[in-house]
Amino acid sequence: MRRDLFYKAFIAEIDNTVVGSVNCQLFAGLYPNVFKDEYRKFGYIWGVYVEQSYRRQGIAKSLTNRAIEYLKAIGCTRVVLNASPLGKPVYSSLGFFEGNAMQLDLI
Repeated sequence: MRRDLFYKAFIAEIDNTVVGSVNCQLFAGLYPNVFKDEYRKFGYIWGVYVEQSYRRQGIAKSLTNRAIEYLKAIGCTRVVLNASPLGKPVYSSLGFFEGNAMQLDLI
């Protein structure tokens, strides 16, 4: 995954304790072959997690932003994620479109 899909994981630490994490990679879904690569290079974010006692402190937002920056740096044109009810406000505040599969255009 690291080589073919540019997989990357990020963690948040406080006082040498991991309190959150996020994973991202190129989206491995099916694309119509009529789209040029620059129009179908989507990134996928999953596994955004913050320990309960550290929630509502901006950690999930910071981790998600870090994943977005990475996906943008590798040339992704859109980010896709599936949001839990608790995560939707975080992703909406970052500009993701509402829905079960939330998306953010990077271009």
